[in-house]
Amino acid sequence: MPMRQPRRHFTTTLVRRKDDPAATSTIYSMSDIQSLTESPDPHRILIDVREPAELKSTGKIPGSYNLPISASDAYFLPAEEFEERFGFQKPGKDDEVIFYCKAGVRGRAAAQLAKQAGFGGKVGEFPGSWLEWEGKGGKVERET
Repeated sequence: MPMRQPRRHFTTTLVRRKDDPAATSTIYSMSDIQSLTESPDPHRILIDVREPAELKSTGKIPGSYNLPISASDAYFLPAEEFEERFGFQKPGKDDEVIFYCKAGVRGRAAAQLAKQAGFGGKVGEFPGSWLEWEGKGGKVERET
């Protein structure tokens, strides 16, 4: 009796093309972030997406704001409610939001979510995140 070949199942995954500007974030290096902390720009907002307990134990990059990745509804809140809940003004279309976390994974996820939600105008990532910042002796701001 001849052996029958197994049926093959194919799936299709939709992905953005690499040349689609909405598919990519601006990538920031350690030196870029150091420059931003030394000369803040009100239209470039550095956001730490780690949980508050993590920030209390390690500190954060000076001038950054905390918006935990677990608060994913935040990207869709009206500006007034966002500010009341998180303590800083919701980024607008003229702002660039730059995300980081501990090792870069949650920062990338937050950047993708921000793009989908239209949170801010431009979206950036610091993939080295906290581990690179701390490892290379970046200044630390402690949570009070």
